[in-house]
Amino acid sequence: MKALLMYRDRDFDLQGELPPNLEALTQDLELNTLFNAMAREDKFLFEVARRAVLSSLDDLDTIRYRQDILRDCIKNPAVVRRIYSVAQEAIESEKKVYWGFLSRYPATILSRSIEVLQMFVGKLKALRKIADEYADAFESEGFSTFFGMLKEELSDGYFADIQDHLRELKFPSGVLVSAELGEGFKGAQYTLHKPQENKESWIKRITAKREPLHTFAIADRDESGARALSELKDRGINLVASVLAQSTDHILSFFTMLGTELAFYIGCLNLYEQLDQLGEPVSFPRPVTSSERRHSFVGLYDVCLALTMKAQVVGNDLSADNKDLVIITGANQGGKSTFLRSIGLAQLMMQCGMFVPAESFCANTCRGLFTHYRREEDTAMNSGKLDEELSRMSDIADSIKTNAMVLFNESFAATNEREGSEIASQIVSALVETGIKVFFVTHLYEFARGFYDKGMENAIFLRAERQTDGSRTFRVSEGKPLQTSYGEDLYKRIFGTDY
Repeated sequence: MKALLMYRDRDFDLQGELPPNLEALTQDLELNTLFNAMAREDKFLFEVARRAVLSSLDDLDTIRYRQDILRDCIKNPAVVRRIYSVAQEAIESEKKVYWGFLSRYPATILSRSIEVLQMFVGKLKALRKIADEYADAFESEGFSTFFGMLKEELSDGYFADIQDHLRELKFPSGVLVSAELGEGFKGAQYTLHKPQENKESWIKRITAKREPLHTFAIADRDESGARALSELKDRGINLVASVLAQSTDHILSFFTMLGTELAFYIGCLNLYEQLDQLGEPVSFPRPVTSSERRHSFVGLYDVCLALTMKAQVVGNDLSADNKDLVIITGANQGGKSTFLRSIGLAQLMMQCGMFVPAESFCANTCRGLFTHYRREEDTAMNSGKLDEELSRMSDIADSIKTNAMVLFNESFAATNEREGSEIASQIVSALVETGIKVFFVTHLYEFARGFYDKGMENAIFLRAERQTDGSRTFRVSEGKPLQTSYGEDLYKRIFGTDY
């Protein structure tokens, strides 16, 4: 049995490889805020959310497959949480079944396996009951396949057969084992047999003549004899104990994977409920292939900022289809970095099959998301800030592929305007020519103006809005680069006077 709630044809790999730049992504996009909201202090949910979000998909069918399943989850949250609870209870109950210090003996393995399997049967029946009651309320391919599998494989006949086998494996009439004499007159070819069913009436069984039986009895204090008999029994049941243990492991793996895959959707539900309480909109994005250039949205906001502030935040609109380069300039503390972070968060959320924090959103997938943000001064640095920035850029260049996306935030500003602009221009030109989408927040006027003057059809220029009185709207709209970032506004706000 397989849950298949993350992929159509395979299980979700919780140990799968993560991107090499995961630390930079986590820091620059403040992803831990997102993961904590999804986890609600559950370490397992946190890890599943982290793995799922950072393991970006490039396959549109799988993204849509997860989106449809998540839609079902949002429509039926109580049922989904109930299924998850059944899976988690099964996993935790299995851990509580004690092995004991005789765990290597077949009899102990068999006894524990029977107890675990008996418990699993109860949990499987609970899943079957949920499928019978609520399957019609789910529309996605993933849940339809899942419930169909439960109904087909967990039939009443299946449960009856399991109960019969479990009763027999308790050997109420003793263990029937045959053996042959091997070398040195030692036992060999130990074989467990199914006890013969006696269909005679009880009167015939009492009155019938029987052949003499060859039996022996072990004295109460004959420990060696008891041990030898126990070893004979273990040899007889060894194979069936091994097979039953494998069966319990198989069912445990099903519950484990079901719990793992549902954990992603439980995390999404947790996030959805928190954003709904804040009154923030979400929508399911429309992804297109990585070779296209689409990026348009309405009301896109920084989900991590909303979660941190526990309030609604300003959203932005953008139509940047057929654009490879987006340069954002404008007033200090005008919302540029927040806008850039919202771009990265929405991209990751879209490419793992989640909803996005926007009223509507359409973008191409990318073959890897990279961030290059300005870092604070570090006394442990062995070289200057510019060298450190160039080193990180070199690492990105070693890993990046065509149709990837890079988010730059105030990069290459550690030197003078002319040198920083020249470095940024050469790097961005090379990236765009290679087919990589670039978003660049900058105060380097020469750099921004240089690209603006080229009149590139595949570039768009945005500017953080500033009111005439110096106040910020925290919105970003299309506009040509300006030579000032209005730093005097901040000075006035802090010191209350002109400088």
